[in-house]
Amino acid sequence: MEFDLHTLWTGLGWPLIRLIFFISVGVLVGNLIEALNWTRAVAKLAQPLTTVARLKDITGAAFSMAFFSGITANTMLAEAHEQGKLSDRELMLSNLFNSLPTYFLHLPTMFFITVPFIGDAAVTYVGLTLFAAFLRTVCIVFMGRLLLPPLPEGCVVCRLDEQKSRGWSEALERTWSRFKKRIHKILRITVPIYILIFFINKLGGFTAMEQFMAEHVSVFSWLPPQALGIVVFHVAAEFTAGLATAGALLADGSLTTREIVLALLLGNVLSSPMRAFRHQFPYYAGIFKPRIALRLIAVNQTLRVAAVILVGIGYYFLG
Repeated sequence: MEFDLHTLWTGLGWPLIRLIFFISVGVLVGNLIEALNWTRAVAKLAQPLTTVARLKDITGAAFSMAFFSGITANTMLAEAHEQGKLSDRELMLSNLFNSLPTYFLHLPTMFFITVPFIGDAAVTYVGLTLFAAFLRTVCIVFMGRLLLPPLPEGCVVCRLDEQKSRGWSEALERTWSRFKKRIHKILRITVPIYILIFFINKLGGFTAMEQFMAEHVSVFSWLPPQALGIVVFHVAAEFTAGLATAGALLADGSLTTREIVLALLLGNVLSSPMRAFRHQFPYYAGIFKPRIALRLIAVNQTLRVAAVILVGIGYYFLG
């Protein structure tokens, strides 16, 4: 396959520049917040949940920050893990804990894209995926309660209380020093991985995997044949292609709202893990170690898929 300059710029150059820019901003903001000891105030917003889950102060701060920037939240967790303030298990649960605010980041876009295609069915579909996100959070809270040791009594923001607020001059100096050290690692790991995934995608690697999944959706015989078309387009093309198909079938009365929602949920389950790896791994590997990044993505997607399947089963029998 030939690559002209326009393809390389629009498909690789510009997206990579944007990714590095947003990662850089996230690293700077995360380091500055910690240097100024602002994480204490942010962590208190999530204190009720983190207390029950036995998660530390930095987890509460990252959870609250994830409503605004997932990159900044993950940077805060990575910094704490490298400094020995979070164990491997705590890092895993903390990253999973951020799935709810991360979902809210994309919720408005998803809702306003979905409504024009499938109308009222969008409320049901988005509502079910939102319920699945809440279900994941409840599960993570119970996992933390079972797997983590108790925190010192009254301690959710205790470590941050021990760190006195620094002046702006010292905070900026410390932030810049840590930024230079971290951004070098991010560029060294993220750029090659992003380029590799770009070429794998352009050479048809991901398309072949998605096509294989699309060709085997016939095993889901509990859905009407027309609904399988939604799943195929959802998996083999993109979310909007599945929505366009769903909208057309809903408009001409070929499928009910319930069948449309079930097909979209199935397409979500089959397509999201591969797309999550393709889009998340390059920057995850720059923020965390590649081995940890793979594990975080795998566990996160496994839990997300399990929650969507559970909600889908409930809707199938009760909807």
